Amino acid sequence: MAWEQDILGTEFQSLAFRAAGADGVERTATLVRHRPKGVVASPPGSRQAVLFLHGWSDYFFNVDLARFWSGAGYDFYALDMHNHGRSLRPGKHGGYVGHLADYDAEIAAATALIGDHGTPGPLTLMGHSTGGLVAALWASRHPGAVSRLVLNSPWLEMHGSSLVRRAAAGMLAPLTRVRPETVLRLPERGFYWRTISSAAEGEWTLDDRYRPPLAFPVRAGWLSAVLAGQAQVARGLGIEVPILVLLSGGSANGLLWSEEMRRTDAVLDVRIIGARALTLGRSVTVERIDGALHDVFLSPDAVRRDAYARLERWLASYGRDTAPDQTSDAP
Repeated sequence: MAWEQDILGTEFQSLAFRAAGADGVERTATLVRHRPKGVVASPPGSRQAVLFLHGWSDYFFNVDLARFWSGAGYDFYALDMHNHGRSLRPGKHGGYVGHLADYDAEIAAATALIGDHGTPGPLTLMGHSTGGLVAALWASRHPGAVSRLVLNSPWLEMHGSSLVRRAAAGMLAPLTRVRPETVLRLPERGFYWRTISSAAEGEWTLDDRYRPPLAFPVRAGWLSAVLAGQAQVARGLGIEVPILVLLSGGSANGLLWSEEMRRTDAVLDVRIIGARALTLGRSVTVERIDGALHDVFLSPDAVRRDAYARLERWLASYGRDTAPDQTSDAP
């Protein structure tokens, strides 16, 4: 295995690897790292690392996020999980996973690769949307592997209440048992993509091969896996490390376009997510950010600066295990 220059440019390198899950199936994932030009390499063990997990039907592309973490004194890594982004392979269903624990092996392999490059553990784990749910579950199953958990609009619960989740799980169960890869006919909504993509009305350059405007098809087994993960969260995860949850100040989840979607979460119900966040562990900070989009770090400039400032303040409050004292400016 060898690191190669990444699609994001000379500051970034990527490494594709395979990891076998508990079911014995080998899956391809891709680790991306940020190595700023002109920065003198730190001695091995002098900096901590952060590993970012993207959301469903997504991939890592936010260079500002990487630069923030690097400026704050961390080695930044991101993982394109199997069937997503750089890890898409011919003949595979984009975005599909049958059990969220199927990601465990590649996350563990990524942390091992990070450790092999001189970064001390445990690391800070960051996740967005479905990646936030995956990150929380992984941290719960691997106590001691993570020093902090940063969740950006994590998909911890379905819209409305747990009753919606339970009803959906019950209806999906028979189909998931016999035909888990069946595509569900659900309304197509590209409103969030519209607010972030430079090909529409946003400011971010997205590769439609990796992040299609209407997302990948929703399959029964994938949705059942998400619902099962959310049920685990509802029962409580008991995570011991400090947790930061960043959310928009409001939601706009209608089936028709609304101008409110330019300044709210157009994907999740932030009210129920904020309440469910308290079941993650004993030390949970919830930051509500007015005007934020579903990914708070893709929001308009003034809003995302607020988000970075809140993240920086939280990091300063909880300190670092071994990294030297440093400060950074939000991008």
